[in-house]
Amino acid sequence: MPVETRTVPFRDLETWVQVTTPEQPRAGALPLVVLHGGPGMAHDYVKNIAALAEETGRTVVHYDQVGCGRSTHRPDAAADFWTPALFVEEFANLVAALGLERYHVLGQSWGGMLGAEIAITRPEGLASLAICNSPASMRLWVEGANALRAELPPEVRDALDRHEAAGTIDDPEYVAATQVFYDRHVCRVQPTPQDFLDTVAQMEADPTVYHTMNGVNEFFVTGTLEDWSVVEEVAGITAPTLVIAGELDEATPETWAPFVERIPDVRSRVFAGASHCTHLEQPEAFRAVVAAFLAEHDADAATFQPS
Repeated sequence: MPVETRTVPFRDLETWVQVTTPEQPRAGALPLVVLHGGPGMAHDYVKNIAALAEETGRTVVHYDQVGCGRSTHRPDAAADFWTPALFVEEFANLVAALGLERYHVLGQSWGGMLGAEIAITRPEGLASLAICNSPASMRLWVEGANALRAELPPEVRDALDRHEAAGTIDDPEYVAATQVFYDRHVCRVQPTPQDFLDTVAQMEADPTVYHTMNGVNEFFVTGTLEDWSVVEEVAGITAPTLVIAGELDEATPETWAPFVERIPDVRSRVFAGASHCTHLEQPEAFRAVVAAFLAEHDADAATFQPS
């Protein structure tokens, strides 16, 4: 598959973009823009979604949101620089720079949260939205994480509690305890896929965005997104929406229920035996569900050519 990488100017920053074009484009197949998670985790762990280019005959666009991966980093930026509005603006700038008039959006984890924020603004070009493994509010996320945490072995819970109380969250015992949670509810593939390891490595090299917006880890949320919610706003989403989750997902059913209950044109799919990285754990089945949804909401359009 032809793959092009480039950077797109955004404010005084640059957004790194990868465009994967199918060898045999399908007429009417709209491009798909993939939003990675974190915030701050870069695109590496979702890059296998590019396989949809050949499987569906559509262009697939990945990009690293500013502050991570191959895009411009700002480790000295104030906390109030890193807002959902920044990333909504970056997305709008990107689709304009690529010349996308109509497109689908798929967001995973934080990417699904961002996708909801984008869809709430009702951009004219948005043909459909896929929200994958994402909460509608951080309060619901934390409540769900705490419920899952309560099911961990007693010694693991004790290690988490002791080190969080003492502020020793860099202690190897604490790190090992968090890994127990991750192995159950974040990515169940063993050994951990290299794409996921690459994403974690780049985040750890510059954790500014993740630590500022999320906090210490997946269930100890202390960042600026602590009070984030779109529960009341998602009823205004007019794009057809697919909600995907894993049966063992750290995004528990309660966290994504508002999407299903409030978005007018919505459907959901839960993957049995999967957790948060459904696309890595059951990649073929995941892409098949997404492909069917995208095909249903494609429109008559000329084959997309990046500008």
